Amino acid sequence: MERIKEIEAIALRRGFFMPSAEIYKGKADIAGLYTYAHLGKAMKLKFENLWRNFFLKLYDNFYEIEGTCILPKQVFEASGHLKNFNDPLVQCLSCGFRFRADTFIEDELAINVSGLSNEEMTKIIKKNKLKCPKCNSIKLGDVNFFNMMFPIFLGPLSKEANAYLTPETAQQAYLAFKREYEALRKKLPFGLAVIGKVFRNEISPRQIFFRLREFTQAELQVFIARDMLNEDLLGIWEDIKDKQVILKLAKEEKEKSYKLSEISKHYPKLYLSFMYKIQEFYLEKLKIPKEKFRFRELSEEERAFYNKIHFDVEIFLESLNGFKEIAGLHYRSDYDLSNHENFSKESMHVLWNNKKVLPHVIELSFGVDRNIFALLDVFFRKERERNLFSFPYSLSPIQIAIFPLVNKDGLNQKAKEIYKNLKHYFDCFYDENDSIGRRYRRQDEIGTPFCITIDHQTLTDNTVTVRYRDTMEQERVNVNNLIDFFCKKFYC
Repeated sequence: MERIKEIEAIALRRGFFMPSAEIYKGKADIAGLYTYAHLGKAMKLKFENLWRNFFLKLYDNFYEIEGTCILPKQVFEASGHLKNFNDPLVQCLSCGFRFRADTFIEDELAINVSGLSNEEMTKIIKKNKLKCPKCNSIKLGDVNFFNMMFPIFLGPLSKEANAYLTPETAQQAYLAFKREYEALRKKLPFGLAVIGKVFRNEISPRQIFFRLREFTQAELQVFIARDMLNEDLLGIWEDIKDKQVILKLAKEEKEKSYKLSEISKHYPKLYLSFMYKIQEFYLEKLKIPKEKFRFRELSEEERAFYNKIHFDVEIFLESLNGFKEIAGLHYRSDYDLSNHENFSKESMHVLWNNKKVLPHVIELSFGVDRNIFALLDVFFRKERERNLFSFPYSLSPIQIAIFPLVNKDGLNQKAKEIYKNLKHYFDCFYDENDSIGRRYRRQDEIGTPFCITIDHQTLTDNTVTVRYRDTMEQERVNVNNLIDFFCKKFYC
């Protein structure tokens, strides 16, 4: 818990995130609601753009759309969310505090209870005499399901909920499917991506913004004909079939590496191709250490009600003491389109290659906020003289900080001149307050990869000191070469 408190303290102090409506804390329930501050928002935008540029370029027929956060009740009757989108809740009979049962048990006993029934979780709580996290009482009620949907009353005369805040972006893609299929010249496969807000009435939001009531998802829904599952649609299978992915299979206790060609006997090639590209995104683009990354297969009892194949993407988070889900790869079959067809009485079949087809879906789903939290955790370092975030250069909120060594002798004017030139090409920050050591420490603490110091030598030979965040090494670079120098660092 010490690590998560340190990360939170830096985030609040430096401007990564803050609780929303913080001034009303204690007067209103604001748990699970967070505001991205200036550094956090910059980092979030960079993650989203990195995601777009990577996944939407995997195939020519992938596009991004934007839907609405409010959808009519009928959509969620068809999707199954009103019936099945539930979490297990337990209530303290002494103080009335309500909290989520599965995460409570996992935190208290360090065991995985995914897939267990409410009755089984109730027995575990009572057998181990688990205590209320608020009042410490052992008088806990039975576990019951709680639906996480947020109801909305559309129109001034509505007396009951006739719409809901959407709990996933996927439904926006399914509802747009028919129109987009026509607009995109009736081709399969095609993909619709959405990066947007979703809402879940979490029982017990916690762990800063790892579990939220309002958060952002980045999802790609890939529509295919069923017989495409074993085709090399991405055109990469021959190049990757001998590569390995890190999996924890449902029937195995530990994760290990599997060659793609080996497991293609059990999972479709197209699914495995997306799996490999997701792993590439995390290991090569986000620079997640290999030993902290894995796919975890969910059993039939654990996985979401709409999935036929379900692997979670998990990263080991030291602050949360284990592997945690931050994304997922799902084969949803034709569940969604067939249900919307049945409930709406509108055909979702399309004419493709002279035959009627109801497409199946492979879904790539990423929790943007969880990924930001994971990056904060994975790249947080404590050293003897400093704390720092060693973010990949592509995700650092500020790329370059510019300092005059002292605020006199014309050094500040020269530093501002360099800042004005570089800020057109890079995300820059200018600072002339406090000692140079303190300024370095502030930038280390927010993950700035490079600091430029303008000193008296600059005025004589037109060179500056460039300091590296990760090693604290320094080198002299000519002012005229700075743009080219940093372009090679950030874009090559």
